[in-house]
Amino acid sequence: MASLAGLAMFFWPLFAPARPEAVAHTGDAPLIFLVTLPVLVAVVLAELTSGGIDAKALAMLGVLAAINAGLRPLGAGTAGIETVFFMLVLAGRVFGPGFGFLLGSISLFASALLTAGVGPWLPFQMLAASWVGLGAGLLPGAVRGRWEIALLAGYGALAAYLFGFVMNMWFWPFTASIDTQLSYVPGAPVLENLHRFVVFTAYTSTLGWDTGRAVTNVVAIVLIGPAVLAVLRRAARRAAFDAPVTFDTVDVGRAVYQRINQPIHRQTSV
Repeated sequence: MASLAGLAMFFWPLFAPARPEAVAHTGDAPLIFLVTLPVLVAVVLAELTSGGIDAKALAMLGVLAAINAGLRPLGAGTAGIETVFFMLVLAGRVFGPGFGFLLGSISLFASALLTAGVGPWLPFQMLAASWVGLGAGLLPGAVRGRWEIALLAGYGALAAYLFGFVMNMWFWPFTASIDTQLSYVPGAPVLENLHRFVVFTAYTSTLGWDTGRAVTNVVAIVLIGPAVLAVLRRAARRAAFDAPVTFDTVDVGRAVYQRINQPIHRQTSV
């Protein structure tokens, strides 16, 4: 439900005319942000009640979100070099789709507070990053070893391009420009505007920012992915996130009887 609402937030201009603005979503961004936070809380509650995560996993979620928030300023988005996404892929792979979804939103929110990146784009970045972690958790779980690293590297590259694709949609319909093949046409058929948007994305971000993000993800996953996966899986095993709570049955009466009738050995001194 959260993902469907997010898709509607991004792509509604394809179905209803949008008016150009100086800054995209200046009017509805605060409302979208206020709606996004309760949705995240609902996802947390749903994961807790369904057994997807527990109290220990929530603690791990906070730790990884803090690490991710600290990693993001290292790249600062220069030439598309962003160091926040490879950890989303690896953590979503180990802890599951619900965990990855929450980690994406919380990481982007925390990093925005650290880097003064709070703006109308923030709720859209949070949802797009959540989809990156969600998709990593939905990858086939039987793949291990080198094939797993290759799978995650390929997904990291694909996720980088998809993130750039959806993030372009948050502002493209609201840009005021002359009528070109790259411009949004209010009220035009969906396929026509979608074609214009794909061409716009290919010319403006795919060959630059998105490719830099994809290369960063692939290099980070290939070089440090095996070590990070081992650490995360070791932490998951030691925390025993999925271990059921069991109680051993003890015959209390028999244990007390044996204790009372236990022979007493006394030492005598001569």
